[in-house]
Amino acid sequence: MLTPQEQMRIICKGVHTLVNEGELLAKLKKSCEQGKPLVIKLGLDPSAPDIHLGHAVVLRKIKQMQDLGHCVVIVIGDFTGKIGDPTGKTKGRAALTDEQVNENARTYCDQIFKILDKEKTLVRFNSEWLSVLTFEEVIRLAATTTVARVLERDDFQNRYKNQVPIGIHEFFYPLMQAYDSIVLKADIELGGTDQTFNILMGRTLQRTFEQEQQIAIFMPILEGLDGVEKMSKSLGNYIGINEPAEVMFKKVMEVPDELILRYFELVTDEHPDQIDKIKSDLEAGENPRNIKLHLAKTIVSLYHSAEDTQKAASYYDLAFSKKAIPDDIPEIAMEAGKDTVVNIVPLLIENQFVKSKSEFIRLLGQGGVQLNGEKLTPEDINKALEARDVMKIGKKRFVRFVK
Repeated sequence: MLTPQEQMRIICKGVHTLVNEGELLAKLKKSCEQGKPLVIKLGLDPSAPDIHLGHAVVLRKIKQMQDLGHCVVIVIGDFTGKIGDPTGKTKGRAALTDEQVNENARTYCDQIFKILDKEKTLVRFNSEWLSVLTFEEVIRLAATTTVARVLERDDFQNRYKNQVPIGIHEFFYPLMQAYDSIVLKADIELGGTDQTFNILMGRTLQRTFEQEQQIAIFMPILEGLDGVEKMSKSLGNYIGINEPAEVMFKKVMEVPDELILRYFELVTDEHPDQIDKIKSDLEAGENPRNIKLHLAKTIVSLYHSAEDTQKAASYYDLAFSKKAIPDDIPEIAMEAGKDTVVNIVPLLIENQFVKSKSEFIRLLGQGGVQLNGEKLTPEDINKALEARDVMKIGKKRFVRFVK
């Protein structure tokens, strides 16, 4: 096991806020002395099961602590999910059904184990302990805080000022998440900066229950490919962890140069020493594109095999550097009787080659769509397609049609 000081360097890499460093160092020293791993907690609300690199920021940090030998507990909020965390919302979130919670939880687990070691990760559902609390125990739990304290949350403040209804049940969400920490005797809890109130409530409740307080680690919100807005599927500026290797590689190469170091810090497991070297190379005049190629290979290799990563790198080199049509490109099966340009647009949208039909029509009018190396025009909208035809959309997207 690494020294407490070296563990601190790795744990603090890329962190937005840590409460607090002195307590964490003390916990790490105690862990080393006793040979007992710390309990690392992450709560997941199973309401939006598709994970992209923005969601993975916290998971990668947990993986680093898992690699340091600590115990990771993923808490699936199947019980709290029926209430819904109102964080950042202008109104209460609709409660999920049991079926929705279970399906989303299953999908979540399939994805998180692309990052975490399944054999070293404990998955718990908070209905195990929350569903068996008596009403008397719930009242005692509620008595540990005040309405004024709960109203410190920005979203509750805004709703209260704007006369947007707040259900009493919503006040219980942070208390229930905090109670998870009591049950698990969590040493560290992680989350995004939008989880500040809930995680700090865990520290408060642990103190009330005379437990050693957990360390609160808040990871920053990752900017998307536009370099401005947070990574979001709805904004189309995301990199999904389930996307094909060549798609991931291409998208990483679109990351703005000024975010290269930030992506190394937040979405890779590179050691702080290596990141310091990358920073020095950039400051010394190294071409950002070369560094970004390293970033792309590093990120893609976290979610795909070495063979697929190398194929993605070769695909990118052929498609975008040498301007050739590569052999190994994504394929789309055309439906019988729907083998014209206009009829394959829905498939292009479904497979994320274009965002909408209007975008495709716009590119067509600008000469940004090619078929087998020849530019298409709006007059070609009803042109028939043949098996093995290759379409190039924009500067970087290739697709081969098959029947």
